[in-house]
Amino acid sequence: MNKDMEETKIALGTWSWGSGAVGGDQVFGNHLDIDNLKPVFDAAMQAGLNVWDTATVYGMGASESILGELAKGYPRNKVVLSTKFTPQIAPDSETAVSELLENSLKLLQTDYIDMYWIHNPADVERWTPGLIPLLQSGKVKRVGVSNHNLAELKRADEILAKAGFHVSAVQNHFSLLYRSSERGGVLDYCKENGIQFWAYMVLEQGALSGKYSVENPLPAESDRGRKYNPVLPQLEALTNAMKAIGEKHKASCSQIGIAWAIAKGAMPIIGATKPHHVLEAADAAKIALSAEEVAELERLAEATGVDTRGDWEHSME
Repeated sequence: MNKDMEETKIALGTWSWGSGAVGGDQVFGNHLDIDNLKPVFDAAMQAGLNVWDTATVYGMGASESILGELAKGYPRNKVVLSTKFTPQIAPDSETAVSELLENSLKLLQTDYIDMYWIHNPADVERWTPGLIPLLQSGKVKRVGVSNHNLAELKRADEILAKAGFHVSAVQNHFSLLYRSSERGGVLDYCKENGIQFWAYMVLEQGALSGKYSVENPLPAESDRGRKYNPVLPQLEALTNAMKAIGEKHKASCSQIGIAWAIAKGAMPIIGATKPHHVLEAADAAKIALSAEEVAELERLAEATGVDTRGDWEHSME
């Protein structure tokens, strides 16, 4: 595995970059272009955070295009690029996986991808074999599966193993409010088999950042505002505890959410929209929560009664 992917504790996410279908303006209520994001990218690289996660479907190419433009300012071997094949936008073709990879390579302005994912388990039998020629050609260095449960993960690995390859990583929704991958055995399986577990939505699109409350809700017309604003009252005790634990560690509420995921054996993917976000993320990786703190956070998270499963997800249990 790429040395940077082995050693880093945090990846940076670009779901909220750019606009368009499934873009940052619709999902997050953001309006971020390359001029806004260059200081973010540079701050991250200077802080040693060089693992960048995107997908063609994020803004239908807008996120990949911005990331490619920013990444070309650095030596290619200093930037780790992670992107995804999304079955729902695949052409009706025998070579659909390769075709979408070629599109990603063009947008990212590179000739190889460090980590390429099957974005969801729409059809494990159909799409997983498409990764094999990409690995054989060297255009993809490692492959992973996203939003897969344990049975789907094992089946994908079996398909790859026939050609001498394996799943290197899993990328699933995982947070204090959504621990389905832990309950379903995915997290333990990854630990036992040397598979990295990348956790997205660790801060639930900002709902666990401590920034938002009943008095200061998320952007009302965004997808995340519609989802999380109704449950902000239930999250108050949890975010208050995160802030209190943060005070002991000289850390923010967000940093405690990130540190919790790292303590569980996950590599959090943190949305990178402002320079201070990436610097906070770098510092969060240095926080060591006690077993008692982890248990308290999980108890309060359970008590919220909030289920944040996305409408694109199926249960991991």
